[in-house]
Amino acid sequence: MTDITVLTKLIDPEAQALGFDLVRVQFVSGADEPTLQVMAELPETGQLNIDDCAALSRRISQKFDALEEQGRDPIDYAYRLEVSSPGIDRPLTRGKDYANWVGHEARINLIDSVGGKKQLRGVLEGIVDDIIKIDDRKAGSQETALSNVHSAKLILTDALIAATIPVSADGADEIEEDTLVEEQED
Repeated sequence: MTDITVLTKLIDPEAQALGFDLVRVQFVSGADEPTLQVMAELPETGQLNIDDCAALSRRISQKFDALEEQGRDPIDYAYRLEVSSPGIDRPLTRGKDYANWVGHEARINLIDSVGGKKQLRGVLEGIVDDIIKIDDRKAGSQETALSNVHSAKLILTDALIAATIPVSADGADEIEEDTLVEEQED
């Protein structure tokens, strides 16, 4: 299987060139072929719009195509590329995610148990020196190293919805009109 660390090192400069922060790169299994999922965000909003996703997708594809032409294909089998915004119930993958979302509810799946638990769920209290603090619903305040996190994400709550900057709806009516024109032509 392809090394995600290598792919991340190839993709991150492409995201940065567009002014985006890379949130996560991962492969997920698909029915037909694996999917390379790339999540990125604008630092100011924590989101990407459809044009941003398309621009990053093109850059990644062009870079990977150029590497393939040089005989250095980073992924030597069929796959799908999916570029997206992290969404409102976003994954927490970087230390700054735990700092940015203090006061919001999260679920953290651990590599090694903490206090006899492999999953912590509660309100994020922050991160200091790569030590995450969370007020777990059942166990109270808990700490774990960022390196002990297998996966983590925010939990969709009313408070999270209220705190999230809405994605601009600019152009949504244009997409709807274009779709209607195509349907009428068929």
